[in-house]
Amino acid sequence: MSDPTATAPAPATEDKRALVILLSVVFINIAGFGVVIPLLPFYASSFGAPAWQVIVLFSAYSLGNFFAEPIWGKLSDRIGRRPVLMITIFGNALTYVLLAFAPNLWIAMAIRFCGGILTGNISTIQGYLADVTPHEKRAGRMGFMAAAFSLGFVTGPVLGGLLAHPDQGTAGFRLPLLIAAGLALTAGLGVTLFVRETRHVHKDAPRRPRFAGLNDAIAHPVIRRVLVVSLIAMAGFAGMEATFGLWAKHQFRWGPREISLCFLAIGVTAAIAQSLLTGWLARRIGEAATLMIGLCLIALGFAFQPLVGQNWMVAVLGMIIVALGQSLAFPNIVAIISKSAPHDRQGEMLGLNTAAGALARIFGPLVAAPLFTGIGPSAPFAVAAGLCLPALFMAWRVSKAVRRSA
Repeated sequence: MSDPTATAPAPATEDKRALVILLSVVFINIAGFGVVIPLLPFYASSFGAPAWQVIVLFSAYSLGNFFAEPIWGKLSDRIGRRPVLMITIFGNALTYVLLAFAPNLWIAMAIRFCGGILTGNISTIQGYLADVTPHEKRAGRMGFMAAAFSLGFVTGPVLGGLLAHPDQGTAGFRLPLLIAAGLALTAGLGVTLFVRETRHVHKDAPRRPRFAGLNDAIAHPVIRRVLVVSLIAMAGFAGMEATFGLWAKHQFRWGPREISLCFLAIGVTAAIAQSLLTGWLARRIGEAATLMIGLCLIALGFAFQPLVGQNWMVAVLGMIIVALGQSLAFPNIVAIISKSAPHDRQGEMLGLNTAAGALARIFGPLVAAPLFTGIGPSAPFAVAAGLCLPALFMAWRVSKAVRRSA
């Protein structure tokens, strides 16, 4: 970036048809992903895995995401969004099928790692939305995208919880995994048939050095701080997420069905907030201020959990508060980066943000595992709440940098 404080060029003309189609694809794809997430602790246990191997199974996917997201994002800037979406979504479907028939946990971990590589398309989807959305509406549109994610996470875990049969061992998880593969295939067909290309393809454009995008992001006064917020906040959340199934099993003797219903409450809350509240609040007080409010709510929700005892209703309330905070925080992180990055580098910069989130999803669970086993089942929640404080301080620095660059 030649000028770290420069704003993006004039906004693209909004394409509402493209928006509806893309959000539908996001919903279907994430519903398939959501089928798998709450089942993973029980899927790993069917192989006789101890708690640390459950955490590794979570982290393997994020490790693949970490390496893939900047590459796919940068590639989508160069060759177009549509082909990258097709490759990654159909690859996602294949990994679900392979996971359904994995013969042992180590091969399942390798499949999850490859799945993380093949599904590193979040930045590409975000780049597509940025291409078809004017600047002033980006926080709201990113909120709609997050709402589609949340609705997918509502549908997916409920399907997974109802269709899984842990008493049958690994075979009891094949049906939900194959359902996830079918949903991913449906999303891929949706992209193939209905999503048009939004990027002008520059096949003869000079290739940038491998780490040029990272160097530019570090030099940018807004983007580098937002990446730190994303890294810190996501690390705490990922650690909690990886141990939530084990915590709920220990605290309330929950199984896949009960956890899926908890995810239902979380997802409905997030979807409503992201579609109705996120964009509205960002337009009135700004993206950075909305981000700070979201981080405060996340910290409050996490702080509830070590105090719940056997009261599962309070635990669900705490997670609903976390979901509300995420609904305000994470779409605005994406909006701030999108508005700060050059128009032809949206995918690359958003890919770095998703890579930061993937890095957090690697180290967060790896730290949470010894906290869970060594200190106590609620320790990951306490640490997640504490991590929101440095993230909040950095978000305040982001707000100052945004005002200076305005």
